[in-house]
Amino acid sequence: MEKGDLKVLNKGEDEEMELQGYRLCRWRLALVGLGVLCTGGFLLLLLYWMPEWCVKATCIPTTACDAEVVLLRSTDEFRRWFLAKVRVILAPGSNPFHNLETQTTSPSPTPPPFSFSSSSLANGDTRHSSHGIPAQELIRRYVEYPPTKIHYFTLHSTKYYWNDRVQNFQVLTGLDDLNVTAATLHSEHSKGLTRNQQEYRRLFFGLNEIEVKVPSVFKLLIKEVLNPFYIFQLFSVILWSADEYYYYAIAIVLMSLISIATSLYTIKKQYVMLHDMVAAHSIVRVSVCRANNDIEEIMSTDLVPGDVIVIPSNGTIMPCDAVLVSGTCIVNESMLTGESVPVTKTNLPNQLPGESGDEALSAYSIEEHKRHTLFCGTNVIQTRFYTGELVKAVVVRTGFSTAKGQLVRSILYPKPTDFKLYRDAYLFLLCLVGVAGIGFVYSIALSIVNKVPAKTIIIESLDIITITVPPALPAAMTAGIVYAQRRLKNIGIFCISPQRINICGQINLVCFDKTGTLTEDGLDLWGVQRVENGSFLQSDEKASKENLVKSQFVACMATCHSLTKIEGQLSGDPLDLKMFEATGWILEEATEEETALHNRIMPTVVRPTKQLLPSQPSSTEQDMELYDLPSQYEIGIVRQFPFSSALQRMSVVARLLGEKRMDAYMKGAPEVVAHHCKTETVPDNFAEVLEGYTKQGFRVIALAHRRLESKLTWHKVQNVNRDHIETNMEFLGLIIMQNKLKTETSAVLQDLHRANIRTVMVTGDNILTAISVARDCGMILPQDTVIISDAIPPHDGQTARITWRCADKPSMAAHLEDVSISLDEPKQQERYHFAMNGKSFAIISEHFPDMLPKLVLHGTVFARMAPDQKTQLIEALQDVEYFVAMCGDGANDCGALKRAHSGISLSELEASVASPFTSRTPNISCVPSLIREGRAALITSFCVFKFMALYSIIQYISVTLLYSILSNLGDFQFLFIDIAIILVLVFTMSRNPAWKELVAHPPPSGLISGPLLLSVLSQILICFGFQMLAFFWVQIQPWYTIWTPLSDACNVSSHTNMSNLNETEVDDHNIQNYENTSLFYVTCFQYLLVAIIFSKGKPFRQPSYKNWPFVVTALILYIFLLTNMFYPAQAIDEFLQIVCVPLDWKLKLVLVIVANAVVSVVVEKGFELLAADKCLCCPNKVTRKARYMHLAQELSVDPDWPPKPTTTTEAKACPENGSSYQMKSIS
Repeated sequence: MEKGDLKVLNKGEDEEMELQGYRLCRWRLALVGLGVLCTGGFLLLLLYWMPEWCVKATCIPTTACDAEVVLLRSTDEFRRWFLAKVRVILAPGSNPFHNLETQTTSPSPTPPPFSFSSSSLANGDTRHSSHGIPAQELIRRYVEYPPTKIHYFTLHSTKYYWNDRVQNFQVLTGLDDLNVTAATLHSEHSKGLTRNQQEYRRLFFGLNEIEVKVPSVFKLLIKEVLNPFYIFQLFSVILWSADEYYYYAIAIVLMSLISIATSLYTIKKQYVMLHDMVAAHSIVRVSVCRANNDIEEIMSTDLVPGDVIVIPSNGTIMPCDAVLVSGTCIVNESMLTGESVPVTKTNLPNQLPGESGDEALSAYSIEEHKRHTLFCGTNVIQTRFYTGELVKAVVVRTGFSTAKGQLVRSILYPKPTDFKLYRDAYLFLLCLVGVAGIGFVYSIALSIVNKVPAKTIIIESLDIITITVPPALPAAMTAGIVYAQRRLKNIGIFCISPQRINICGQINLVCFDKTGTLTEDGLDLWGVQRVENGSFLQSDEKASKENLVKSQFVACMATCHSLTKIEGQLSGDPLDLKMFEATGWILEEATEEETALHNRIMPTVVRPTKQLLPSQPSSTEQDMELYDLPSQYEIGIVRQFPFSSALQRMSVVARLLGEKRMDAYMKGAPEVVAHHCKTETVPDNFAEVLEGYTKQGFRVIALAHRRLESKLTWHKVQNVNRDHIETNMEFLGLIIMQNKLKTETSAVLQDLHRANIRTVMVTGDNILTAISVARDCGMILPQDTVIISDAIPPHDGQTARITWRCADKPSMAAHLEDVSISLDEPKQQERYHFAMNGKSFAIISEHFPDMLPKLVLHGTVFARMAPDQKTQLIEALQDVEYFVAMCGDGANDCGALKRAHSGISLSELEASVASPFTSRTPNISCVPSLIREGRAALITSFCVFKFMALYSIIQYISVTLLYSILSNLGDFQFLFIDIAIILVLVFTMSRNPAWKELVAHPPPSGLISGPLLLSVLSQILICFGFQMLAFFWVQIQPWYTIWTPLSDACNVSSHTNMSNLNETEVDDHNIQNYENTSLFYVTCFQYLLVAIIFSKGKPFRQPSYKNWPFVVTALILYIFLLTNMFYPAQAIDEFLQIVCVPLDWKLKLVLVIVANAVVSVVVEKGFELLAADKCLCCPNKVTRKARYMHLAQELSVDPDWPPKPTTTTEAKACPENGSSYQMKSIS
């Protein structure tokens, strides 16, 4: 691509592309048209397959802003080409957020970062809006605005518009393009749009729909038929028909039709399923607020960014991404996250006059403010609102820009699967084409020498190409994958990306989520440990004791959660449920009628049951004077700040019935909660107590409390920033939850370790808890050492640094130092593990980039990892050339599941569409099963490819030999070989099930490897040798003569031959002769022989004798061929155009066939033993090219690795010699 006016789109994103502008050139178009006519349309096909050639052949380069056509190329490893036509539309303005009615730009304090537009006319139609105002009408209405020409193109359901300011094409996503703050959203965007503003914005953003167009059968057919493979088949059929091989041509046509029909049915079904999933609740009627305070009902397709919609109290399916500006919603986000637990969405904080808050002043971001954002496709179950206030949300994104739209786009336009097997297969096909070229030249030269007619020369020389490149190869290669997919389905594993099954055979590292994957979903309350006067009290097993009922500790447990009642049942996060149930309290929610009757009513109220309340209030407990009330004891939850995985905490504002001042309660990760508490309220032994629990594998939650100022009224609390609430808290104590391992976990991890497959834990839990669970399940062995990497970001002029410490007690530090020194020995290099949290991972990724590969090489526990950090870890492991699988329960794992080579979701919800594999069994036993089936499918692909290569070469050799005597195989001989032998064998040899256990070494990943190539080449030479032997041996037999219908080699009476001569047409193609018959029998047995030899069993597949369809097929073919050889049936001989040969020659042929079999088996077994010896002597030789293997070798001789606990690692300000850090000793 030319570098002159090269633009980069989506810079730094997954879909980054290079763009070059072109404009049409008439004389080039004329030349291409002439070329198409001269080549009979083949040039047009070539340009269809190669978009870059098409553009460069018909266009000339120009600047991007003047382009009529753009040529794009992805910057990833696939380097794919795309072609798009640039369209031009007229709009009355150039800024989608321009206010045409006031003749001023949007009052946003910052200038808009773009100046472009689009319309619903983008696809060339004249679609009208819901009010019948097309773009031309708007232009006429606002005559004071000169019409602006807007350039744009559409690619993968995304529109790119020319931006004059940045001189590049950009995507218009939605309201967040304005970088508006939370305060601005409330002040300037919460009033709603006028109808004219909505119409104007719809010209830019188009209809709010995620349209999955189901292509017509005709379009799918054309696209399928234009596949190079089917074009080659069409060429073959035309060639065979010209050579009067009608039957074989018809057979191939029928096979192709069946293949096309099956493919069309599958593709159509997938499109329909996706269309139905998207369209099921895409279009609904919604209520929008207009700028004049009216509420109007419109179709959801008419929504645009900036519209203010009213969320109905009985819930709805969200048709767009919108941010809540008033009220609260209970939402089921399972479609996006895979988590079926409803989540609470609160309104975006609004800065009040005279107050300051970072959150209200920070720019709105869907990712950072997702706890306030309602996502498209999610189900709003219930809403919470107050008197006179509606639950409102501002539309942020529409259509394919929404979260659901992006998910659908990832399904519609997936990245191609890059795998060494497929690359090697194309190289092998090129080699076959080269061999075909040699035969092509040979047949032409031979025919010219023998003065063969030109027509025959052309047909027979081209026929060599169709023989060498087998038309059934693609169908044969997918057979093993289809059978593996069927076996996976039988054990409850569903696959939406079958090509990834082969890649599963190469998996050598598996990342596991912890909660819900390695451990049970549910948590049990083990106990509580309260704090009073800055000291821990004795731990209690129960929190529902009478003396604790009115304590702040229990009040925090009862209020600090996101539980809600749905149809009378408590619903929410499992941890919240267990915590609340442990209190024995009751949760009550105000009904819609109560909300309408009372002002400032608490939406949610919690209170203890009467049995829990003491008979008389006690005044000995701290703060009991606040609760010394004869009336009912209730606490109302005034405001919720939902749990955030980034903040690792949640908090609520609550008020005791009858009290004027409110209370703030917080719960979350102990380290985080302690950081937000007054120092004097946190016990001095806090770290030791916490470490004691986490080392035992408990999940620990900390609680805190604060009395709020009396000036904080109900209205102020609704808009206050959470940072204002979550400060100067008083530490209340710890809740200790027990998370048990699933029964299958340890055994599965043991199986993976025996197979030399690394296991890694990626969790959002505490690092010590994660290490404890890793030890309990066998991920870290008891004798192994765990080194925790604590990274500190640069501050106060100091560079970033990493401190290293042992995960065990400090008294074991000296022991660790000794172990670390011994780890320098290569034999002990696997006996240490790194553990780090998400914060350290982020710092190391940024400041220690060259250390990250070393850490992930032995990193086993990654704790407190945010969803995007899980994805980054997968990428880091892939960068050192691991084949990575990710197994998660679907919650927060979607990104990692999609990025891994093999993502396995344990959730059956709609989020499973983001994962290639979904297991119905909710435990990790599916992982070894998937890897075993992947290995079996991969070996099957190797076997089938080797067999198909041998089949084409064997047939190529026999045809080339027959060409030397101006003969060929007959039409029905081709038919019998290709249909009765090859296809039947291919589809039966692919049925071998997977071996019952995982072995310690993976199968090879590519065809271009020493043992495989030697195996194929040796069998080619053996087959060639024995064909040559049969071909020339028959010619020196004493009875041999040039065969004619009168030949009497079998002592058949001349009368029979004469009658046959009278009834049979003259054989123009010279098919019937002794050489043909001899080679036909020898090659048929060769096909059967190589099928049996190449059908490998252990250690990746079950032995072939357990594959009864294959065994029965091979036996039937052997019996048929031997029977017909020694006891020929005249009808069969005439059908296959076989001639009769003497008995002694039949016995000699059997001798040739047996000798061929013995030599082939001995040679193949010899190569297998040689390959096995190499694996035993050099087990890592096959994978030595992988980067992680080189890295492991380097670290095994590095005296400073692993880092000892008496060292710290500092980042260098100016890296020298390629290193960004240096080691220092500390005391």
